[in-house]
Order: sequence, then C-alpha cells, then structure tokens
Amino acid sequence: MARGRFVAPAVVGIILEELLERDIACAPHVLAGLAVDLDAHAPTVREVVESLTPEQRHGHRPLPSPLPLVPSIARRFDTVELESRDRQLLLALSVSLEDDLEPLLAFDGRTASEVAAAPVGDRLRVHAGRVRFVDARLSIWIRATSSAATTAVVHERLSTVFRARGDQVRANWHHARASLEGDPAAAPELIDIAGQLSDAGHPERALLLAREASDHATASDRDDARLVAGTSALAAGFVSEASAWLNALYSETSDPRRSRGLGALLVAQTLAQGAVPEIDPSSLRPETDDPEDWRHWTRASALVAVMCAERGDRRGMRVWLDALREGAARTGAERELRDPAIALSWLIAGDRDVDEVAGSGPVSGGMLSALRAALHGDIDRARRLLAKDDSAIGSAPDPLVPGYEYSPIIQAYRRVVDVLLLAWRGDIGLARERLIQAALVLPVALPFAGLGVVLARRLDLAVLGELGPFSLSLTAALPNGARIDVLVDRGIQSLLAGAFHDAAATLRLWAELGSPRTAMSVPAIDELALTVEARPMTVGSIEPPEIALAQRLRVRIATAGDARWRSERDAVTEAARTLASPFTRARVETMLGTQHAIHDDHAAARVHLHRAERLFEVSGATAWARSIRDRIDRLDAREGSIVPAADPLSACRAAWSLALTARELEVAMLAVGGSPNRDIAEMLNVSVRTVEVHLGWIFTKFGVRSRVELTVLAHRTDHHL
Repeated sequence: MARGRFVAPAVVGIILEELLERDIACAPHVLAGLAVDLDAHAPTVREVVESLTPEQRHGHRPLPSPLPLVPSIARRFDTVELESRDRQLLLALSVSLEDDLEPLLAFDGRTASEVAAAPVGDRLRVHAGRVRFVDARLSIWIRATSSAATTAVVHERLSTVFRARGDQVRANWHHARASLEGDPAAAPELIDIAGQLSDAGHPERALLLAREASDHATASDRDDARLVAGTSALAAGFVSEASAWLNALYSETSDPRRSRGLGALLVAQTLAQGAVPEIDPSSLRPETDDPEDWRHWTRASALVAVMCAERGDRRGMRVWLDALREGAARTGAERELRDPAIALSWLIAGDRDVDEVAGSGPVSGGMLSALRAALHGDIDRARRLLAKDDSAIGSAPDPLVPGYEYSPIIQAYRRVVDVLLLAWRGDIGLARERLIQAALVLPVALPFAGLGVVLARRLDLAVLGELGPFSLSLTAALPNGARIDVLVDRGIQSLLAGAFHDAAATLRLWAELGSPRTAMSVPAIDELALTVEARPMTVGSIEPPEIALAQRLRVRIATAGDARWRSERDAVTEAARTLASPFTRARVETMLGTQHAIHDDHAAARVHLHRAERLFEVSGATAWARSIRDRIDRLDAREGSIVPAADPLSACRAAWSLALTARELEVAMLAVGGSPNRDIAEMLNVSVRTVEVHLGWIFTKFGVRSRVELTVLAHRTDHHL
C-alpha cells in the first residue's frame, strides 16, 4: 500500500456497496488498501477486486504483487510514451521497498531539480525526501509492461546502490529479486531481516521477504523461511496463507521449527476454519526434554484454550488448560504464562470469579485487565487500561503472544475490545465510528469468533436501522465455520420497523436453533421479553453489572402482570435512574413506556417514551430513536391504535407465543375471541377440564384473574406493540 495516504470511509463505503450489488464482497481493510493503491478510482478498484480469489478479497491471503493489469489501467496508459531512462526510473520506484528519494536519484544519476524538469517529473510527486507516483496506477502499468530481463537489471542496479549506502537489507532484497535463478546465499539475511520486521510490527513486509527467501533457500534455510512466512502471515491476519506455510513446515520437518510454529499453526487453522481443530494436545507433546520445545507446546496450549473459550467450547478449553498446567509445571511458567492464560480463558468463557492475576503485554496484561475492570463496573478505567498498554507495548513483551505485540491481528483484538467497551458504556454512535475506522486497516472479523462482525451489524442496526456495506462486507469475510446470530439481527430490524409479529417469530426460531450468542454480551432484543417469561438473552455471556441490572429490570417489567404492575413500576423506575449508559437506560424506559400504555396510563407512557427517545439520541442510536418516535405518534393518534392487521390481535399472538406453549396459545387466543370452554374443547379435541387447566396456567403467567381481564390485556398488548 502507498504510504502516508488515506481514503475516507465514505469513499470505501460507496465502493463496498457497489461491489455488494454485484454479489462480490471484499473485507473493508482489503478494499481500503486497494483504494489507496489505485487512487480510489472506483472502476479500477472493482476490476481488481473481481480478479482476486475469495480468500484474497476477504483478507485471508495477501494480494498479488504486483496487482493485475486490469483493462481500465491498460486503457489509462495505453498512449503513454516514455524515454528509456524515465521508464527505468519509474520502474525502480515501483519495485522499491521504500519511497526514499535519495536512492532513486543515485540510481538515476540526475538531481531532484533535473528530474522535476524532465517529462517524467509530471508523473512524480516529491516532498520531504519522499517520492511517489502522482497516479498510483502507473506503478502497476510500468511493472506489467516491463520485461523480466529489464526488471532484473533494475533490481541489480538498485542492489548496487543500496550496498554502496550500507543498506544490506535492501541490497540483498534487490539482488535476490534480480536473480533469474536461485541464490541460496541471499536467503539467510532475508530470513533474519524478515523476522526482525515481523517482531517490529511490519508483518506484510516480513512475509514479502520470507517468501522471497523461500524461493532461493535450500534445506534448513527453507524451513526457517517457512516458519517466518507463516508467523508473519498470521500476524498480518492472512490466516489461510499462514496455515499453508506452517502446515508445510509441520508436515515435512522434525526439527525444533515444528514446536516453534505449533501455536501459530493451531491459531491460524482455527481462524481460517472458524473452529478449533479436533486434536488431542497429548499427541503434540514434545518427545524431548528440551525446555524450549516444552515452552512452545505450553504456549500453544494456552492459545488454543483461549480460542476454545472464544467459541464457548468449555470442554475443549479445559482439556487444553490441563495441557497448559502440565507444560507450565515443567517450564516454570506458572506466573508469567499459566495464570494469565487461565484467567483470560475463564473470563471469556463467562466466569466472573477469576483470580485477580496480573499479566504483561497487550493480551495477557492489558486486555485481561481491561475486561476485568469492565466486569467490575468501571468501563472508563477499562478503556484507560487498554489505552495505557498502547504506549507501553514495546517495553512489556507478552508471554502469551511473543513477537505479535505490534501485529495487526493483536491490534484487531484490542480495537474490538475497545468498541465493545464503548457499546457497553452506551456510546453507540462513537462505537460504530471507531469500528469502521478500525475495519479500514485491521482484520476485525477475526477476533473473538467474529465478535467484531456481530458488533458491526448491531451498531449498524442501532444507527441506520439496517445493515450497511461495512457490516455486510465483514460478514462475508467470516470463515465458513463461524456462526453468528443473524436471526437476532433480523429480529432487531423488524422490531425497529414496527413489525413486532415478525420480530417475535424470528426470536422463537432463534431460540429453537439453540440461542446462539457471542461470548461477550452485545445489544440484542430483550424488548421482546415484554409479556413473556424471563428468558435472559445474556446468560452465558459476560457483561458489566449495569447491563445485567438492566436485564433484570426488563424481566421484572415483562413478568409483572396486572396484579403486580402497580407495585413493580415505581421500583423499576427508580432503579432505571441508576443506569449510566444512555442506551441501556433508554431500552428500559422503552419497556416502561410500553407497559404504561398497555395499562392505559398514557400520560406516564409518554413521559417514559420521550425519555427513551432523548436517551437514544444522546447515545447515537438514531434508528432506535426513530422507532420510539413512531410509538409516541401511534400513542398520540388515539389510544395507541394502529392500522388494523389482517389477523386480529396478530401482535398479541406473536408476543404471547414467547410465553405460552403452543396449546396454551391456542386456548388463550380462542378465549379472548369469545369462545366458551366447551367450544374450545371441541375445536382442540380435548376435555373441558384440560381447557380449564390451560386457562389457569395462562391466568397465572399473565397475572390476571378472569377471561375479561385476559381479553383486555390482549387488546392492550396488540395496540401498543
């Protein structure tokens, strides 16, 4: 990607949307990089994206280098004529690792002023010792229209320039690229520099060098190149590429490189496939007494345990944690590796009572501390801890992810956690903005089994009322094996559009499919608990105490029948005032307003609904605010009446279907329709006594004492949903 340049999110969003209309999905960070390299020329970007493989479009493999010469680029420069010297200068710039001006001037032999005055000067932009193409697409055209022999000559000349300047890294790189045959002598230096670049947070550059080294290396050097290429690919988020490199290493060699790449291989396979590989950790246990082999196996066990926790696989997590304990006991890594990894795994798995252990680095230190602070109710401190670790990252190596502290994959994890914290705090608009910014540069679809994708979808729905191009593109970037609860998203969209019956039906289907949810709580559709039994959607997830309190308040509202409503409403209203998150409180206020309307207290209903509308606006959840405005308008129209549905009491039927069994629902709807018990018994082919028993359970669930009260409740519920 061209350095020092940026494409606005709006531009990327427009191109993403155009691609989706063509049934082509591209991960936002991949498209943003292409937009920079192609001067944000939408037709060219589309053509290049169409030429890529799905794995490249989704960011699971690196882009081809150079990018393909698509028709729009060929047409753009079809009539360009260049002097041989100018063409070689442009080719040298296009194949250079950096955009430094001085080496190019040394290559060309002219001064900066002379280059600027020449015809080629119109195609270059020089500033502060840097040089780049005025039109980035020219780089692709130059490389595609230059012969292999010409390109090799340019590389060799650049190698000479850099060797004279004492830059051995770039000298070796260009010398290797100039070789039309293998050059084994160049491999060790390239491998060494690639490893340093990966550790310093430049994995894409490291992968480039490691791949080149692999092309030239022989025997053990090739295995070293595979190891660096695989670990660099994983650090960059190229999970399918990483899996391929490390699989080759692991299947073809038996030296220590196998153990060194084990953790990266298992993580890459998990992220690429969407599920943790079914492997017994004991089958991978080192066969030697070498402490380093055991340390690598121990770290791999810790990483896989965390992967299992992210996916809600407690059984697998326990198996790998047992392996971690065994390895830590042999290597003395209890404090630095075992304790933080166990604490992080159990915390992600939903156990709030994890030991207060301290780790170091961005994952076992900063991220663990931030999540723990949030679960204790201090989200602002959690964000400070996460931000503090950014500045300390270089001086605090992480024993869980050594060498990955600067990497895009770890930064993606940290950005997703930050967005989650903002959502928990109720800053919905800001959370969405930050997630989009992160998605432009990082593989945010990978962390926490797709949590970033779920957040993108929920935040889009909260702000837009529909799924936007960023969330849809991120969804497509998920591995095939990953599961996210898309039914909940459809339910939210229906609820915000006022289609309560469709929202309720969708929620029931979601429940029948096992109620899939993320390990960490994200905004769902607890509002559909209205008039139903308590079915907390956050069970099994972790969330701050405030979100748990709000859930309990919603359950109290939902389960307060006519008899209990008067005693519950004031207590719930007072408790709601303690909620600091505007979004969380607004959802409780929404349910209070709706229940007041159902109980014909329209004045109180307006108060709560107006509060909810303002709070949703403050949080940035504009789609929720519009939905509440629609409810207020219906309430103002005439006792909340709406256009009659084709099916009388359809909204009530949908709501009650969540609380009642199928047979109870049939009995209830026939009863509110005026059918006597004997007629209901005949229609359902049951005894009158069975009908009476069903009605008794129905009355108990809804807190009513008679058919009349049940009928009144049915019509109120239908009117105000």
